[in-house]
Amino acid sequence: MHSLPSLQPLYILSGFLVGLLVGQTGMGGGALMTPILVLLFGVHPGTAVGTDLLYASITKSVGTAVHGTNHTVQWPIVARLASGSVPATALTLLAISHFDLSSRTASHVISVTLGAMLLLTALALLFRTRLLALGAARLGTPSPRRAAALTVLTGVVLGVLVTISSVGAGAIGVTVLLLLYPELPMARIVGSDIAHAVPLTLLAGIGHWFLGGVNLPMLGSLLFGSIPGIVLGSLFAVRVPDYVLRPILGVTLALVGATLVS
Repeated sequence: MHSLPSLQPLYILSGFLVGLLVGQTGMGGGALMTPILVLLFGVHPGTAVGTDLLYASITKSVGTAVHGTNHTVQWPIVARLASGSVPATALTLLAISHFDLSSRTASHVISVTLGAMLLLTALALLFRTRLLALGAARLGTPSPRRAAALTVLTGVVLGVLVTISSVGAGAIGVTVLLLLYPELPMARIVGSDIAHAVPLTLLAGIGHWFLGGVNLPMLGSLLFGSIPGIVLGSLFAVRVPDYVLRPILGVTLALVGATLVS
């Protein structure tokens, strides 16, 4: 921590603001924190992804506890998602362990992947209503069995994407869950999505830690700000309208994603 004393308050503030947003909407964790670390603080993309994954696992554990107390977690959905994402995360970690994540090539690949995921996340935020309408027209109302199978498949896809870029569990996960479980209120979708992110980001973060891609002093500063932020955000999740933050976040992520891809 002594090597970055002047930046510590900025890490704390960043953690608080991102934690607040995650608690309210279930999105914006990796989608905002990783680009903040890369673009504002100049952190290597591999280290930013690894540190953000562990950051997300701890902050979302706190958010899960609050959502659990409010009875806004659908645990069977969490279990289905995790049954797909956990094995997919383990296999992805095994694959990337064969590469030097600190190399320039790896840095470029991670940055481009991160940018692409941010653009996809922005689309999911800005055009959620249209995407849901298109999906509903194609899928109809999925049967419980089909919804369960597609939930596991969603977990597999999220496991791969989140392990590589730390982005996707929030906005993309929420959008798919809204499509598969249209009868559930938004607060339960958000709570379930946050709860599923815990085992996914914890496993991925530990994997990146073993690969040398985590900055622990920076992680401590982020957590110092984010834990109170996510508690406040989770407590007000049912009262803050989703449509207020989505357009602003979507445009921001599109701009950041385009910067990283270019």
